[in-house]
Amino acid sequence: MDSSLNTEPEIEFPAPPLEDNESIGESCNNGEAAISSSLEREDGDSSQLPTISSKLLRMLEAATNRRPMLVPKQNSEEVFDTNDGAVNEAPRTKKQIQYPEQTREFNSRLTKTGRRSLSHSISQSSTDSNSSGDSDTENLEDEVSPRDMLQINSKGNRDFCVKNIKLADYGRREIELAEDEMIALMTLRKSAQGEKPLAGAKIVGCTHVTAQTAVLLETLMVLGAQCRWAACNIYSTQDEVAAALAEQDFPVFAWKGESEDDFWWCIDHCVNVEDWEPNMILDDGGDMTHWIYKKYPHLFKKVKGIVEESITGIHRLHHLNKAGKLCVPAINVNDSVTKQKFDNLYCCRESILDSLKKTADVMFGGKQVAICGYGEVGKGCSAALKAMGSVVYVTEIDPICALQACMDGLRLAKLGDVVSQVDIVITCTGNKNVVVREHMDLMKNGCIVCNMGRSNTEIDVTSLRTPELAWQHVRAKVDHIIWPDGKRIVLLAEGRVLNLSSSTVPICVLSITATAQALALIELFNAPEGRYKQDVYLLPKKLDEYVASLHLQTFDAHLTELTDDQAKYMGLNKYGPFKPSFYRY
Repeated sequence: MDSSLNTEPEIEFPAPPLEDNESIGESCNNGEAAISSSLEREDGDSSQLPTISSKLLRMLEAATNRRPMLVPKQNSEEVFDTNDGAVNEAPRTKKQIQYPEQTREFNSRLTKTGRRSLSHSISQSSTDSNSSGDSDTENLEDEVSPRDMLQINSKGNRDFCVKNIKLADYGRREIELAEDEMIALMTLRKSAQGEKPLAGAKIVGCTHVTAQTAVLLETLMVLGAQCRWAACNIYSTQDEVAAALAEQDFPVFAWKGESEDDFWWCIDHCVNVEDWEPNMILDDGGDMTHWIYKKYPHLFKKVKGIVEESITGIHRLHHLNKAGKLCVPAINVNDSVTKQKFDNLYCCRESILDSLKKTADVMFGGKQVAICGYGEVGKGCSAALKAMGSVVYVTEIDPICALQACMDGLRLAKLGDVVSQVDIVITCTGNKNVVVREHMDLMKNGCIVCNMGRSNTEIDVTSLRTPELAWQHVRAKVDHIIWPDGKRIVLLAEGRVLNLSSSTVPICVLSITATAQALALIELFNAPEGRYKQDVYLLPKKLDEYVASLHLQTFDAHLTELTDDQAKYMGLNKYGPFKPSFYRY
């Protein structure tokens, strides 16, 4: 589920320069951060990786009985912990999730406050706060910023900032619908809630705030964690879901249509809290990690680890590591097989069509499409559009990915050679300045330009904000950029991630990534001191396979089990892992 860096004040892609914060080293063991080769550690022999913590292994064994099991869906009842440790059953319609006690400090900050003088590069049309239905009429009616409203939930708590707390009931129904599809994460919640593997964890997070991620956040709290949360994308928040979380005393600071100033304000309100300091970070894009490094580096003295799920965030972590400023271990969920193949490939294969239909009402048959990048996201988008009858061109820098595109029957080209004839341009690289002003000057009238990669730097939108070009806001997430001669291009979601800004993604796919994130947090939090160095690690293969096995029940699928003789012949443990760390799926 890649999204875009919402704003990058004082930073250069792929990672923020930290020269202005030399004190960071002092908070990281007096600057003696280990600088081992994280690329070798990720790609090398599995013997170089730490073993899984004993607590997590016990959880896996209890949940699977040494083999992946098919667990029936629980449609009507849910199991919850009571305060005295007893387990009761409660009807779904009366569900009350028991969270650890949350701090209620910092309530007074939701009144009017001075705005930081951060740069603004978003047009007025895009900074309007949008409802979940993307109604421009509703935008005009909502002129008051959530930062200027005093909202209180039914329990008297004000430690949150959302669009409208009155949407909580609607959001709760959406979360319950997501739970029905996220069977693996719910199975993990049930199997581990008794042991509370995250008891004592204080997790600060910056991810998308949707019904699916809400299931993850509530799972973390059922497993014992305290959490504070902000959104990693200014467009992807579902306001009703944020309200439902706030109603349950979940400190969430997010709404759809945040400005850049709002975005950093929300992140700061998750971190800058009296009597509450995080010891774990769950990030999507590295913005939370960047903000703590920039403003509160002393907090890293207590942080046990970072879990990151996007390519941009991983680039930023490697940048810190090479500079010797990565103070804590990090797990790279983005490059786990279950994330790459499912969230990136299969998810984008389905969501690209829905996103383009909802925003541009486009007919795909016969259209010429240029897809920049043939990684997993590019492969998914290309497969979907080719199947719909589009003529697909691919641009690539990697000869291996380029050869794959040719073998898949696609046309490999340079963007400059085909940009004047294509009808749609889609970026999927995670890089910067992939589509620049020179390309857009050559595009034909009506060309659609959008981004499916993590970073909003892939399309040089800033170069379009010049006096000679006119911006015409058509509807939510659709702008026409008009040249002096009358030519116009159609820019979707202002170059931010299209599927999460303008549409939705399959719940099942999000469940896979969310389960991997939860396991990574449990592993890092429970690992004995010294097991993980100040480095970037891949999710252990055993956990990757476990995530996949939990989701097989969705398809009524049955795994074949190796015999003892077969396992011995192959040199494998009959319960996995079944592939070496360097295996390419």
